[in-house]
Amino acid sequence: MIRRSAGLACAGAAGTLSAMSPALLPWLLLVFGFVLPLIHVALSRDAGLSRPPGPSRCPFSPRAGWLVIVLLLGPIGWLLFLRSRRRRRGQA
Repeated sequence: MIRRSAGLACAGAAGTLSAMSPALLPWLLLVFGFVLPLIHVALSRDAGLSRPPGPSRCPFSPRAGWLVIVLLLGPIGWLLFLRSRRRRRGQA
């Protein structure tokens, strides 16, 4: 018969999180919440042009605008970007 120790009695995600290093969780949040969405927006074709459109007076391109939104809002900005992509594809 195999006996379990009291520390391993937790099952599921709570047991896994308690076994992780305490410094790992903030890094995971930073990478998955900010860095990967920024990379996705920067490389996506649906983010718009990388130059300001035509005769507009705004010095920023649509892509730069999305990058600022994702940088400031993090995962919420990324979800807004995904929502705008889906809406644009539905109209085309």
